[in-house]
Amino acid sequence: MRAMVFDEVGRPLRAEERPIPTPGAGQLLIRVHACGVCRTDLHLLDGEVDVPNPPRVLGHMIVGTVQPGGEGAGGAGDGERRVGVPWLGWTDGTCEYCLSGRENLCPNALFTGRDIDGGYAEFTVADERYCLPIPDSYSDVQAAPLMCAGLIGYRALRMCGDARRVGLYGFGDSAHILAQVCAWQDREVYAFTRTGDESTQAFARELGAVWAGGSEQAPPEPLEAAIIFAPVGALVPLALRALAPGGTVVCAGIHMSDIPPFPYSILWEERALRSVANLTRRDGHEMLALAPQVPVQTRVSTYALEDANRALEDLRAGRFTGAAVIVP
Repeated sequence: MRAMVFDEVGRPLRAEERPIPTPGAGQLLIRVHACGVCRTDLHLLDGEVDVPNPPRVLGHMIVGTVQPGGEGAGGAGDGERRVGVPWLGWTDGTCEYCLSGRENLCPNALFTGRDIDGGYAEFTVADERYCLPIPDSYSDVQAAPLMCAGLIGYRALRMCGDARRVGLYGFGDSAHILAQVCAWQDREVYAFTRTGDESTQAFARELGAVWAGGSEQAPPEPLEAAIIFAPVGALVPLALRALAPGGTVVCAGIHMSDIPPFPYSILWEERALRSVANLTRRDGHEMLALAPQVPVQTRVSTYALEDANRALEDLRAGRFTGAAVIVP
């Protein structure tokens, strides 16, 4: 099979012919039909998030079909049964976090495309317990961004409680999904983009945002919650200043540049600052049940497997709106 392989920090992914992997106990062999490109992949490529045992196949927004072989396969419909493979690939099931419904914090967790070979390939294997059913109404390409951009956005939104005025800082793959969910829930979305990025601001308004502007601008109304998707620590004080008393700022990325010092006065009045770490299977099942009801429509730019490096650089440069998806 063909795969794009990470070898070390600072080097582009390398094309390689590999044997089709053999599934182990409890694993599925999956033919990859689509794999979303996530900013986390850039963090892995740049060394901002560690890859413990390279070489590694990146990619953790996978949609594919189950192939014969492996304990979980071989039943009726295999070869047609679609599954999604998210970032969370395995947990121990015995630690205090797993036993209290917080498997996203498991200290021994393994992650797809970091500890386990991911979806920048024609085939992959995954633990069947951590695979998710794909709604019938979504094509492979349309469903792929839901596997991380959608799930992390959904988890971040849960942390906002019943906030009605929600700011989204960084209007990329996650925000373009979450804006639709917020509008469906009768929340007001305020979209913050790079200064002068009028095309992305127009895209946000198209998806239901009541206001869109540069990240350094103050919204017309104080926010009740803000979610920061861009990995830029300087956005934290800006979001806190835009927040009404009692509001929450949620940092939704796995990595962020350093947060600059800020005065206590912008945190005072019971404002809260918190982060999202990974996801749980509950997040996956809930979001994938919700998406067809909205219905969430993902905007995607597709790339061939061999063009994975170009997709990553286009993501870095912000050359597209919505999400990038690799189609092996």
